[in-house]
Amino acid sequence: MVKSLAGLRRVVCGVSGGVDSAVSAYILKQKGYEVVGVFMKNWDEKDEVGQCLSDRDMEDAKFVCQHIGIPFQEVNFVKDYWNEVFSPFLKEYQNGNVPNPDIVCNRHIKFNVFQKYAMKQFSADAMATGHYARTSVGENLLLGDSSQGVRLLRAKDIWKDQTFFLSQISQQALRKVLFPLGELKKSEVKQIASEIGLQRIAKKKESMGICFVGKRDFPSFIGQYLEPKPGNIIHVETGEVVGTHQGIHHYTLGQKLIHVNHGRFGKCYIVDKNNITQDIIIAPGTNHPSLFNQEFFAKVPAWIYKEPPGFSEGRVCRLQCRIQRIEASIPCTVSRCGEDQVRVTLEEPLRAITPGQYGVFYDGEECLGSGVITRRGPSLYELQQEKRTIQQ
Repeated sequence: MVKSLAGLRRVVCGVSGGVDSAVSAYILKQKGYEVVGVFMKNWDEKDEVGQCLSDRDMEDAKFVCQHIGIPFQEVNFVKDYWNEVFSPFLKEYQNGNVPNPDIVCNRHIKFNVFQKYAMKQFSADAMATGHYARTSVGENLLLGDSSQGVRLLRAKDIWKDQTFFLSQISQQALRKVLFPLGELKKSEVKQIASEIGLQRIAKKKESMGICFVGKRDFPSFIGQYLEPKPGNIIHVETGEVVGTHQGIHHYTLGQKLIHVNHGRFGKCYIVDKNNITQDIIIAPGTNHPSLFNQEFFAKVPAWIYKEPPGFSEGRVCRLQCRIQRIEASIPCTVSRCGEDQVRVTLEEPLRAITPGQYGVFYDGEECLGSGVITRRGPSLYELQQEKRTIQQ
């Protein structure tokens, strides 16, 4: 075994059965690391014919490890996932919020429980995953050096960059993580897989959406766990009750509402939900001003490396923010607002800012961290109404 220039020998690579983790493990082995592939099972769910969906991925992960010549192990974290990810997910949905389980899973499972297990069980020097991200130290991990820190950086492939989903991981975890795909584009990753005989894995359909929902209809899925709570559907402009529903947890902000008389109101979209009254507020048109906000409040972010200069002193910090992974970063200002909140003012309004989601903050290519959105500021419609009232 050749000891790498980074001083590392053994690396545990999380393998999912997909092309990204497969190529990550291959790259590490080619660089001379002693690689162990570990498949993490987080959810027990069967498809329509009774086959456990994760078993298919596990078999693919095992095939990959055998093909590239590294040991394979499977570990079960179903209980941890239920307690740390799924139960809080249900609670947030019951309250009308829309959480992001992928961010929570990365913080509490992959880069915490799984990482600690991997490091101890296999006496590993580091853990690797197939995420598209980079760090400021690359392979030169600061093992045991607590005087310095590691920054989380965007991937070279900006379209596949996954720092959004990694925005809650701790500095301690990041110090012992490798991201072999950080400098590669997705097309290059698929090409490598094909060249080394993993064509089937390269052509495998990419998994999207929430892992425990799979291909099922989300309202039907969530309805298995949450009791119906009927409420009214109210028109934002008239205050008129135009219908009823069976629970705010079935709906998200910005969603088109199909069971409303569109002949009378036109196409209507959800602009607000009230957890106390269980009312849903709707507005006509996908670009109605009640759907847009230029300000929101969030929990104080978990800063990955360190907080922006002057943040603790109450200074306004100029950063960039993302609410959804697919959106571009928007310039914003961030300032403390009380003990545990920040006020975020965006350079331009965003559509359907949703409590429970994360505001992820950047400074150029560095992902600084993220905080859970707690509430929105006034919508453009509310500001317009306020202005009209003042002018009267």
